[in-house]
Amino acid sequence: MHFIPKAVRAFSYLILLLVAFIASGCGDRTTTRSFMTVRTLGLSSYELGEPFGVAVIGETVYWSDGASGRVYWNPSKSGLRIVKTEALDTPSGIAVDAQRKMVVADSGRHAIYNAEYEPLLLAGVENGPGFADGEAASARFNGPTGIAVGPEGKIFVSDTYNDRIRVIENGFVSTLAGGSRGFADGIGTSAQFDTPLGLATWGERLLVADAGNRRIRVVEPDGRVWTLAGNGGGDLVDGFPLQASFVRPTAIAVSPDGAIYIADGNAIRVIGRRSFPYVETIAGGRGRGFRDGKPLTAKLNRPSGLAFDNEGRLLVADSDNGLVRIFDFEDSPAKAESPRPKAFTADEFRTLQPPRWPYDPPQAKRDIAGTLGEIRGEIVDENSEAWFHNGLDIAGGYGETARFIRDEKVLNPMSAENFGTLRELLRMPTIGYIHIRLGRDKDNRSFSDPRFIFSNDTVGKLNGVRVPRGAKFKAGEAIGTLNPMNHVHMIAGPSGAEMNALAALTLPGVSDSIVPTIDRVSMFDESWNEIETQTALSRIKLAVRTRIVVRAFDRMDGNPERRRLGVYRVGYQVLNADASPRSEPDWTITFDRNPPWQAVKTVYAVGSKSGATGETIFNYIVTNRLNAESYGEGFFDPASYEPGNYTIRVFAADFFGNQAYKDIPVEVIR
Repeated sequence: MHFIPKAVRAFSYLILLLVAFIASGCGDRTTTRSFMTVRTLGLSSYELGEPFGVAVIGETVYWSDGASGRVYWNPSKSGLRIVKTEALDTPSGIAVDAQRKMVVADSGRHAIYNAEYEPLLLAGVENGPGFADGEAASARFNGPTGIAVGPEGKIFVSDTYNDRIRVIENGFVSTLAGGSRGFADGIGTSAQFDTPLGLATWGERLLVADAGNRRIRVVEPDGRVWTLAGNGGGDLVDGFPLQASFVRPTAIAVSPDGAIYIADGNAIRVIGRRSFPYVETIAGGRGRGFRDGKPLTAKLNRPSGLAFDNEGRLLVADSDNGLVRIFDFEDSPAKAESPRPKAFTADEFRTLQPPRWPYDPPQAKRDIAGTLGEIRGEIVDENSEAWFHNGLDIAGGYGETARFIRDEKVLNPMSAENFGTLRELLRMPTIGYIHIRLGRDKDNRSFSDPRFIFSNDTVGKLNGVRVPRGAKFKAGEAIGTLNPMNHVHMIAGPSGAEMNALAALTLPGVSDSIVPTIDRVSMFDESWNEIETQTALSRIKLAVRTRIVVRAFDRMDGNPERRRLGVYRVGYQVLNADASPRSEPDWTITFDRNPPWQAVKTVYAVGSKSGATGETIFNYIVTNRLNAESYGEGFFDPASYEPGNYTIRVFAADFFGNQAYKDIPVEVIR
């Protein structure tokens, strides 16, 4: 009989959900139109650092830029951009009030503004984080991010790092729901949120993108909170509302026909396009990136703001792509995938700030323990799990203080991840730092730095840390201390446009005069059967399309001899029988930018492995191809050559220009 209460609760929830959807206009799907294409607003005039909030007044599109502290507007949707205000710090969510004026949640200043040309403070104490209800001028917020205006003019605010939903009305600020970080449905302060972000009105109700809980919550006018969708899982899974899971819901908006749209991780999800409540993904979800075209093949990069224009089109603030995207009803040809528009080159990136190491003293050289593109894990067969190393490992001592290498401002509202694990990290706009106890020493004691917001369990033990949007750090300030991995893993470049850190950073005293080592070259047919191994007096006979695999590694000056690093690029060249070049060297695999994650088995052959312990082996499939945007299978094809003798020269090179090669005599036969 124990199943009966669960069944009753499920039935009650279903009735509640259906009633809520019908009351909000989601019961009539006769007017629903499907988006046919995703395009970019003003791609050619890229200027923005980080569009976050987006709103529409009449024919004008507005968006906030958290990087520059500005709010822009575009009266023609043609790419023309005009600064509405530039006197803010880290503007986030924006909304339109009853007087058609723009209101802005400024996370960096912990305050709410009317965004005229000279911003007017509506509520909060500028630069005074905290929590206090009361008169608007003395109320306090902590990193407010989302904002929405109700039909009666109430201004709702997601007070993100206080984990509360606040209301501004008649010059006063009050708490509508939420009291402490966690997850609980309930009434008023008995309800709990975890890092609430985007808000949207839904009839008389309020929708909340509860990012840390990976759920969509509903707040009733009386402060009662219930969960609309999400089971708390961290994967992107479509399904019925409480069966579906979200990655990180950040923004939320309700369409003119009543459907609920959600920016979730790098995807756009929707509830209410069908005749029954269902969560479905309509764009993105296949990894971050940039691609216009059909919604299901489009790619986004941390979308953070959603709004609908007067024609029902969806506008998206695509934050880490630095763009505003439009979901349109008109079809258009798909466009090829490309990296983040106007991404930094390595040369540009190096000049942004002075060089230093992530330790003190800042000029003292350290060992490089890992480079971009190296395999992590092991490839035994096609089912093996392996991945690319996406940064630069800089060795240090257990418990040593790690330090910022650049002045930066936090923009991602959930920039800290993986608390208490070996992969604890902080992602800044241009640099990522991994394997660090954020804001605390080797004994897990906090630094008492208010920019690190800690939470505790019921017995007072630390169980989480957040570094809020808008927090600013200077080069040389402490991030935290090294965990048992004994190194800082640094990622260079914005999310989605990561570069090889050896190229993108200037690290004082770093050098490499050691030529890479080629251990062996092997050849295989298309089915991965190894081809006859050469002897001292014979040539390998090739008659079928051939795979070439080189086992190689690099070392850097001053590193321990046991330290094996991946090479920067590999390739091959064909020589005629008289040793004259038949072609220029073909550098087939280059690790200048972070490779597509799916390509690891395109680059590395069986037997490749690397990790914190054990042997390191890099078996590069030289005949395959990889660059930052694409990858694919390739072969040496004897059919392209006349029968006879040739030499295949296989190369391995490091970033500093040292290169090794190995010659393989072959005979092409028919």
